Formats: sequence, C-alpha cells, structure tokens
Amino acid sequence: MRLYLLPISTRRTLLYCQTWKLNASASESSTWSNRFQSKAARTWSDWEKKEKGWQKAVVNYGDQLLRRIPYEEWGLKSIPPLSQRRREVELKRSEKVEVVYPKSLLRADQVPSVLRTLATEREGLHRTRLIWCLIGMPITIPVALVPVIPNLPFFYLVYRAWSHWRALAGGKHIQFLLNNNLLVPTPNPLVDAVYAAPKPPLPSTPEPTTRSTPIANPDPPSPGAREQNSEGETMLLSQAEGKKMTQALDLPQLETELERAIWQVETAIKKRRAEVAADDAAASSTSERKSEKKSK
Repeated sequence: MRLYLLPISTRRTLLYCQTWKLNASASESSTWSNRFQSKAARTWSDWEKKEKGWQKAVVNYGDQLLRRIPYEEWGLKSIPPLSQRRREVELKRSEKVEVVYPKSLLRADQVPSVLRTLATEREGLHRTRLIWCLIGMPITIPVALVPVIPNLPFFYLVYRAWSHWRALAGGKHIQFLLNNNLLVPTPNPLVDAVYAAPKPPLPSTPEPTTRSTPIANPDPPSPGAREQNSEGETMLLSQAEGKKMTQALDLPQLETELERAIWQVETAIKKRRAEVAADDAAASSTSERKSEKKSK
C-alpha cells in the first residue's frame, strides 16, 4: 500500500491510496464488500454498453451524480478497510507505508497532520449520512412495485450507505497507521516537477479589486484542512497537469480521481469569487445610493 498527498489548491489536498492484494485465501478475499463491488461494476458496465433506453439514461445521470460526490470521500474510499489480517500484517512487517508528497509544497513534519485532518474532518458527516441512508432504505421499498424499472432510489441509498461506510473505514485505517507510527513521508521529484510547471491563469470571474489572492507560501495552514471560505485560494494543478501527474507516476487509475478533484475545486473557487464579486457590487451600489441621498 502506498499513499499519495497531492495538493489541488493552496487549501485543499487529494488523498489517494495505491493498493496491492495481500496473500490471502479465497475465503478471506471473497468478502461481501468485494462481491458487491464486482456485481455493481458488471451491471454498470453492461448498462453503459446500451445505445439507448432507461439503462443508458440511468448511467448518464448516474455519472453526473458520481462526479459530484466530494473528492475527499473518493480519496478515503481508495484506502482498504482495516481487516484483522491487514492489521496483523501492517504491525508485523518491517517496511512502513510510504506517503508520497511534493516537498516544494509540504514539509515532512506537516504530512502527519494533513493526513489526520483528511482522515477525521468528515467523520461526523459520513456517520450521519450513513445513518440517514439506512433510515431511507425501507421508505423506498414501495417503489419496487413499479413494473419493469428496478427500485433505483433504494439501490442509490444502498450505494451511498456503502460509500460512507468505506470512507469511515478508510479514515479509521489512516488513524491506525498514524497512531502506530507506520507511515514514512517520501518526497517524489516527479511530483515536484509537475507542480513546478508554469501555471496558466484560472478562467473565472475576475478577482474583485478590494480583495487580494495571496501567493502560496511554504508555511500556510495545512493544505488538508478544508475551509468554507475560498477567498484567496489558488489552484496548484490544472486538468492538463493532472494527466501529466498520472503519467509521471505511472498511475492511470489516478487520472479519474485527479480530474474529479480539480473540477470540484475549480468550481468551488469560481463560485466563491462570483459571490464575492456580487457582494462587492451590492455594497458599492448601496454606498452610491446613500451618497446620492446625502447630496440631495
């Protein structure tokens, strides 16, 4: 197992886990989770091949929903749950789990705090939404009476419940590794080379003149720490650079994760900048009206 910390912006970081199978027996590897994933993947693949019909429509709409699931959740889901066997293997083996990161943006002593933040900051949210999904499942059962089309709301809630459970399990696994000092920060020059490439300006609403976007400095708050206010946030990766990153690391499976994360962060920054611009325009208009009234 190897972890990757890839800052997307000056305030948000993608966590991704590259895994390889443990030497386990068939009975150990054939868990309900694995069977669920395999069955769902086969069904989705079959529906994608349809040229038209409700299955194709479900896939198209489903892809849009999946893209909007927070990238933080996808990152935690990439980390395997901490089974008893995996716990024993990780405690007994001599080699620690590598955490690949760009040393130009993060210090080695920051890596544990960033990981702990990413592992715990959404814990309460995932637990709450898991409970609501479980509560909602029985409510959607009557939809099964509709002929031909399967109970899509029920299956969606099942998927979201599983997704939140996996995110919780991934976060617990990271905390276990941190608590037992099983992680070793490993800077990667290939990652730094991608971040060092010149950055084109982000196409978005122009930055208001009353606000300023600070340049990323070597000692900012942890990039893993999410902040609701995106004011002053700067992108560190573009879609093109995300593809270069996957090629440099020889991780094609990472491309989808980076593409989704970059799109979500860009969208959040653009939305925040538009809100700030609208607020400034409203404040300016109000100030002008007050000045006009005083002059009269």
